[in-house]
Amino acid sequence: MNFTLPSSAPLPRDIRPSPLRPRCLAHERIFQWKGVNIPVPRTSIDAFSLAREKKTLLASTKDWAAYGSGLKKFHIFCDVFSIPEPDRLPASFQTIHSFVLWASADESDADLPGAPILPVEPVSDSTLRHYLSAIRAWHIVQGWLPPLDDVQRDRINLSLKGIANLQAAHHRKPPRPPVTTAMLHLLRTSLDLSAPFDACVWAIATCAFWAMMRLGEVTVESRGAFNPISCLTRKDAIADLDLDKNLFVRLELPAAKTARPGESQSVWLVPQDDLCPIIALRNLAVVVPGAADDPLFSWRDAKGDIRPMAKPRFLERVNSILTSSNSIRIFGHSFRIGGASYYMANNIDTEIVRIAGRWRSLSYQTYIRGFEQVVSRRFAGLPKA
Repeated sequence: MNFTLPSSAPLPRDIRPSPLRPRCLAHERIFQWKGVNIPVPRTSIDAFSLAREKKTLLASTKDWAAYGSGLKKFHIFCDVFSIPEPDRLPASFQTIHSFVLWASADESDADLPGAPILPVEPVSDSTLRHYLSAIRAWHIVQGWLPPLDDVQRDRINLSLKGIANLQAAHHRKPPRPPVTTAMLHLLRTSLDLSAPFDACVWAIATCAFWAMMRLGEVTVESRGAFNPISCLTRKDAIADLDLDKNLFVRLELPAAKTARPGESQSVWLVPQDDLCPIIALRNLAVVVPGAADDPLFSWRDAKGDIRPMAKPRFLERVNSILTSSNSIRIFGHSFRIGGASYYMANNIDTEIVRIAGRWRSLSYQTYIRGFEQVVSRRFAGLPKA
C-alpha cells in the first residue's frame, strides 16, 4: 500500500463526511463510528476473549472523549491516504504502524525521500500511545479482537522509543511555569465572584493550587465529556473537622490518573487566608446552587442551565487576566506545579508534598520550581570564607 501523496494536496483538519462516522460528541465516537466489515469470532475462545476484553475496557476507561480524539486523528490519516473503509476496521499492522509514523512527523521530515503530507502538528510518543489505545478500544467495542498481537506491539513500541529519542533531541519543551500566590491575588481582584462563571474559575484556581490537583481532575474537555461516575460532583466535597477541631474539606476523586480501576483518591483543603479554597467553594455553592450529582466545578449559562467548566474556557479566562497585566501565560499543569513549589519554598517536607500531591515516585521533583523562589534564604548570610 502506498502512503505517499503529492506535496500539493491539502491536508484536511477534519474527517470526510461519511454515514459510517456520524457527527457526535467526542466521547461517543468509539461507540457510534462503524466499519463496513461484520465481525465474526472464529472460535468460541475468540468470543470469550473478546467478551473479557470488552468488559475490562468498559470498567477501566475513564476518558472516552480522549479516545474519540485519537480515533478522529486516525480517520484523518486514513482520509489523507485514501485508506479504503474495509481496511480501517479491522486495521492491519501496516496501516496502524504507518499512522504512528505519520502522526509523529514534523517539518524536519519534509525533505526525506518519498515524504508524505505531514500532520498539522506532530504529537509526542505518549500521545501516540494514547492514539493506539483509542484504535484498540474502537476495535473491541465494535466487536473485533485487538488489532495487534504481541510481536506487532513490540515492533511499534520500538518505533515509539525511537520517536521519543528524536523528539527529546529536537523538541525539548521549556519547563511549565508555576502559578504563584501573586498570580492568585491578581485573579482574585480581577474576577467577579458574584458571577457564576468567574466564581467557578476562582474555585478551580484555588483548589487546583492548594491541593496540587491536575487540571483534568477539576475540569472537562467539553460539556458533553462530564460523567458523574468519573468526574467530581457536589456530593464529593465533604467538610469535616480534624483531631484538633480545625475545619478541612476532602474532595473524593472518583477517578484519578494514578488510581487503580475502581479506586478513588482523596485530596484535602484547609483554610488559607484571603486565597482560601474552602471560602471559594462556599461562594460557588451560593452563586451556583446545584444538586448532589451536578458537577462540583460548574456554572450556569444565560438560560439557567448548569454546565461543567471546560478546560479550554478556564485557561482562556485565566490567561486573559494574566497577560493583560503583563504576566506570563500558564498551562494546565501550572497550578499543580505552583502549589508544590509554594509548599517547598515554605519548608514543607518534600515527602509530605509527594503524598499530598499523589505522586507515586520521585517524578514530582521535575515539576517543582520552589528552590529558585527561596535561593537567597538558603545561601544568604553565610560566614565569610
